[in-house]
Amino acid sequence: MKNKLLLVEDDPDFGFMLRQYLELSDFRVDWISQPNELTADFQKLMGYDLIILDVMLPQVSGFTLAKEISALFPLLPFIFLTAKEQKIDKLTGLKIGADDYITKPCDPEELLLRIQNILKRNHKTISPNPIAIGSYVFLPDQLLLSHALAQYKLTEREAQLLLFLWQRNGQLVTRGAILEKVWGTADFFTGRSMDVFITRLRKYLSHDPDLHIRSNRGVGFTVHF
Repeated sequence: MKNKLLLVEDDPDFGFMLRQYLELSDFRVDWISQPNELTADFQKLMGYDLIILDVMLPQVSGFTLAKEISALFPLLPFIFLTAKEQKIDKLTGLKIGADDYITKPCDPEELLLRIQNILKRNHKTISPNPIAIGSYVFLPDQLLLSHALAQYKLTEREAQLLLFLWQRNGQLVTRGAILEKVWGTADFFTGRSMDVFITRLRKYLSHDPDLHIRSNRGVGFTVHF
């Protein structure tokens, strides 16, 4: 299946050229030139694998838009496009969660390599076999977690995290180990994202009182499945 990209770029010539190049490189690409097309309904972002986002946009800055996107989709990777003469605060972008920067007009081959590296880094293999977790049935390949009282469609990252914890049942799992194996990085901001995902899994598993993901402050989590 082709990876799906969203290009947010207000320059018509550059946007057209970039979309054509990426489509020829076997990506599915949607291109929008006005950010209000996106801000009207952020749920349109469901299903995208990566966003290419211009910093200087009409109506709203790329930084502001990225903050709003990251709040709703903390694991959706994005690359900032910046003009050569533009002085940007890269630290600000990194705090928001940018995966990379590239100046424009850019070398399309360089952008392609950066996109491929990010997608490769984020890709994990999911087990195809059904797994019993207490009174739940977990189907990793279908991203489904089922219970007699509820059924949850997980994100790929939620499924990866649940599978990783299940494989370490009864163990103390450090925060660093989770971040490195599931997220591929162990910085502060990714750590905050992980805490959100742990909270989600606890909620999903709440129908079985015998299942626990217990916090060990400053160290990690003890899993009892």
